[in-house]
Amino acid sequence: MADVTGPVSTLPGSVHKAEGSCDDCGQPATRRVQGETDSFGAEYADLCDACFEEERARRRANRAGNCDWCDKHVDLRIWTRDYDEGMHGATYRVCKKCYDRQQAALTKELKEYYGWRY
Repeated sequence: MADVTGPVSTLPGSVHKAEGSCDDCGQPATRRVQGETDSFGAEYADLCDACFEEERARRRANRAGNCDWCDKHVDLRIWTRDYDEGMHGATYRVCKKCYDRQQAALTKELKEYYGWRY
C-alpha cells in the first residue's frame, strides 16, 4: 500500500523497493514510485512490473509543458528544487536553460564560500 511521508529530499519519479500488493491491479508490488512531492512530504505508489512500465510511459509523454520558472513551452522539463526554500521545499519542473542557470549560480556560491574545493 502506498504511503504519504513527512519531508523527503528525493525528487518525484524516484524508485524504491516495495513490498505488498500493487495499488493498481493487486499483483505483488516490486517498485515504490515517488509521486507528488512538496514541503509536507511525498506520495508513493506501489506498482508491479507491468503497471510500472505503464506509469513510466505515461511520465515520458508528460515531459513537455511550460517551465515553472520562465513559463516558456519546452519538450523536456527537469525536476529540481529551489534550494533557497530548503532541501525539503517544493519541487519544480523547469527547462534546461533555467536548470543550467540555477546550477551555475549554485557552483558560483560554493566557490565563493568554499574556495578551491569546488
